[in-house]
Amino acid sequence: MPSPASPTRQPGFAATALIGESFVGDGSNTAHTNVVIGRRGGPVETAWATALATPSAGHVPFVTVLRPSVPVKPPTLFVTKAAAGSERHERATWGSAQAGLAQGVADAVARGLIPAEEADELLIIAAVWVNPAVDDLDIAFRNQRAAAYDAIRAAVTGTPSVSDVLAAAQEGPANPFYTPAPDALAASAPEAVTR
Repeated sequence: MPSPASPTRQPGFAATALIGESFVGDGSNTAHTNVVIGRRGGPVETAWATALATPSAGHVPFVTVLRPSVPVKPPTLFVTKAAAGSERHERATWGSAQAGLAQGVADAVARGLIPAEEADELLIIAAVWVNPAVDDLDIAFRNQRAAAYDAIRAAVTGTPSVSDVLAAAQEGPANPFYTPAPDALAASAPEAVTR
């Protein structure tokens, strides 16, 4: 008899990988979270296990817990985007950001974004940005909780839509690290660039 995690079982929720992103806050306590949600027995499980088993210098993926020995469900792999450097950055990464991610995942299950009855059959990979200059663990926690929930909501609802992306592209890209000036945007358009 196949186990509940067997790929021969008919998948319901997340029959294919779901991908979401969210950026919450500003300044040094922002949270930027990317999630991939998928089923056990599929490619997300392979990626999850591979990432956990192959850490690199400064980037050690770990299982997200609500409390010690209480991993969040669905099992969620926390993948750092920035190597922890200072003691505060380490506390923010393994402490407040992990707590925020765990609570955001639990919020998504409690509010029905992720079906509770399928939580044991799913896996989440979360790539999380914690700014090395983080200076307030409580704000970092709050932002990460919101970013985790919003990234899961985006994954589940398939947002933004292609039309939303194209509308944003018309205005030009912008992020906290760079926004091109209008002349740079115009000069970089495909029809303006000579090859």
